[in-house]
Amino acid sequence: MASHIGRRKFLTTLGGAAVAWPLAAHAQQPTMPVVGFVNAGSSDAPLAAAFRKGLNEAGYFEGQNVTVEYHWLEGQFDRLLALMADLVHRRMAVIATPAGNYAAQVAKAATTAIPIVFGVSEDPVKLGLVASLARPGGNLTGINFFASEYNAKRLALLHELVPKAVRIAVLVNPANVPATESTLRDIPDAARAMGLQIQVLKASTRSEIEAAFATLVRDRAEALYVAGDVFLTSRRVQLATLAATNRIPASYPSREAVEVGGLMAYATDRADMFRQVGVYTGQILQGAKPAELPVLQSTKFEFVINLQTARVLGLEVSNSLQLLAEVIE
Repeated sequence: MASHIGRRKFLTTLGGAAVAWPLAAHAQQPTMPVVGFVNAGSSDAPLAAAFRKGLNEAGYFEGQNVTVEYHWLEGQFDRLLALMADLVHRRMAVIATPAGNYAAQVAKAATTAIPIVFGVSEDPVKLGLVASLARPGGNLTGINFFASEYNAKRLALLHELVPKAVRIAVLVNPANVPATESTLRDIPDAARAMGLQIQVLKASTRSEIEAAFATLVRDRAEALYVAGDVFLTSRRVQLATLAATNRIPASYPSREAVEVGGLMAYATDRADMFRQVGVYTGQILQGAKPAELPVLQSTKFEFVINLQTARVLGLEVSNSLQLLAEVIE
């Protein structure tokens, strides 16, 4: 009888262990790191794919060994403070802010512990993000894509493409304070040097973009300069459509706008910048320290002209410009 009871206790214990083993094994599996991806524009599949490509190059594949939370803010910069506080509270493994001066600054203010990988359009030292380009020194690193460096150059190319245009409307997003300040610092002086008159228009929403176009048409602007801004860039289809409808030659801060019918763009390669933010994010997940990853600088610049749009607008693109630009038919 005792032998029978002992055998039953043994089987019960063994059965319990058999049930417990898989639970224990499951509990010991490492949790996938979570990356908080923050961009103030609208959802952009090609740029998100470029970010993932960078992650892949560093050995990380979404859904396999990393989770990415995408936060596209649709131009609502006022959401940044609460969003960053939430990402920090939930202890993201890395916060990535491609194409976002203000997002990077808000992230830096929110945490000194979580690594942050940025893509910014101005000198990150002047923005207060890093101690130096070679040795960032804190929890931030990333890439500088020089948007503010080529404001005057882009205006000059628009002037060369549309030499008869004197009244130029400049569209900025006032919600993006750093980008707006940069544009309004650089453009007026460059315009005066070229004998151009500038009218500043502001838009932070889709409806405000439509209102801005109504104003520039009413005031007979002869060309449009769209400032570098993640929200305005994400609204490129709306902008290109309105420009075409109103026959306004326009210059954009990204080649993607030209690909959907915009006239011209002069900019750094945004997709490559998003890819590089992904590469650095992956390297940090592997154990690299942001303080020791030097800030990169964009080396790929693109001048793109949509020749079909130019023809519709009645513009003649000189041979010299066609030699400088990548021409899209």
